[in-house]
Amino acid sequence: MDAIDFSPEQRARVLRKLDWHLLPPVALLYLLSSLDRTNFGEYYPLGRPHVTDARVLGNARIAGMAKDLKLGGLKYNTAAAIFFATFCAGQVPSNVILKLFRPSRWIPIMMVAWGLVMTLMCLVNTYPQLLVARVFLGLAEAGLAPGMTYYISLWYPRADRGKRMAIFIAAATVAGAFSGILAYAIEKMEGIGGLHGWQWIFCLEGLATVLVGLVAPFLMHDNTETAPFLTEAERHYITELMKTDSQGLATHFKSQFVLQGLMDYKTYLQFGSIVGFGITAYAIALFTPTILNGLGFAAANAQLLSICPFIATCVTTVLGGIYSDRHKVRGPYVVAGAIVGLVGCIILYMQTKPSVGIVGVVLTAMGVYPPIPIILAWTSSNAGGDVKRSVAIATVTSLASAGGICGSFIFFDPPRFHIGLAITMGLLVFSLLTCLFTMWDYNRINKQKEKWCDEHGITDERNEEFKDKGDDSPLFRYTL
Repeated sequence: MDAIDFSPEQRARVLRKLDWHLLPPVALLYLLSSLDRTNFGEYYPLGRPHVTDARVLGNARIAGMAKDLKLGGLKYNTAAAIFFATFCAGQVPSNVILKLFRPSRWIPIMMVAWGLVMTLMCLVNTYPQLLVARVFLGLAEAGLAPGMTYYISLWYPRADRGKRMAIFIAAATVAGAFSGILAYAIEKMEGIGGLHGWQWIFCLEGLATVLVGLVAPFLMHDNTETAPFLTEAERHYITELMKTDSQGLATHFKSQFVLQGLMDYKTYLQFGSIVGFGITAYAIALFTPTILNGLGFAAANAQLLSICPFIATCVTTVLGGIYSDRHKVRGPYVVAGAIVGLVGCIILYMQTKPSVGIVGVVLTAMGVYPPIPIILAWTSSNAGGDVKRSVAIATVTSLASAGGICGSFIFFDPPRFHIGLAITMGLLVFSLLTCLFTMWDYNRINKQKEKWCDEHGITDERNEEFKDKGDDSPLFRYTL
């Protein structure tokens, strides 16, 4: 049975079956990853960087950690930022390994590794030990986001990836919303077993990650050929659908495909489109409670209010993915997100009342989070061939993740954070302009390819001739 033999209703039913079997474990793994990172990021010392008091924000009361490890000055910022050095460096190699290895094995291995590191962080007693632990945590988690993005691209056609990527990215916003509440509950274990509350946070969340990682190989599936939940007709349909969607481009490994992903300027256009959102999103995850506290809310109220932007963002992230799939475009939704984020930042920059500041925080979060999965879907759709796609995705996510280093340092001038907001506004404008140029460039190349194919009589029947050319194939069309 060919892919075209399935009715739209049958097609939708098969994709829903994929959703129920593939997305829950993906979302759970990414939620745990985000939870591990966010519960460190929540605890940002109040005041300017040179302030040496041990006050920190957060229901988990990492004031204890700041005091025990003497995290004065820029030490916290450095510990937050050093994570991203190995986190960025490990993403491309991890995605290459993922292509050569079974996803249902490699992704859980990464999960168990970062869970062990997280668990052992409860034994950290000095600032240098904390830095070492953060370095290894970054390395262990490096391949998850690009690996999940690539994993989804192996199962879903290009036009159907936005919603799926939005669902697993939305898990990060859920972690941002509820990590404080969870940490607050665990912190009540202060003194049990001779450990501080902050040590129990690392221990219990790390152990939970390890346990899920051990179960994950039984929940994940490598490809359509080994997926037991598909019937033979459904298996054949998905295989043919993906082959048709990719124009028959190469699925095997060659080193030249790695270079195609690394050397293609369009990979870096996609990075330019995401960098402003990535840095702003990291800053929001790290400093929303601090910003709200700076607006005049008590620490406890600020922590509770910080849930609001993350809940709103979770909804808009999924909706953005759904409608970008429905309209089969990516760029316009990215532009819309940049505009909403800019409005939110401007309100925050100019506000004089706490109530207005809350609106600014919510709008900023609603603007900058939804474009991230859309750009990841955009990147996966416009990189032709399995290996090039995996490398392009990892390159974009690794470079965008470097924004976490920037995001760890730019919000240092409370209560208004003018410097941090000015930087994020500038970066959002940069991403907005890059996105507009990227759409124009893809449209220009599509027209050139159509003209060339018409002049030379190139049709889909000749796709075998161009299978190793990736998206440079004259038959490949870019998604706008």
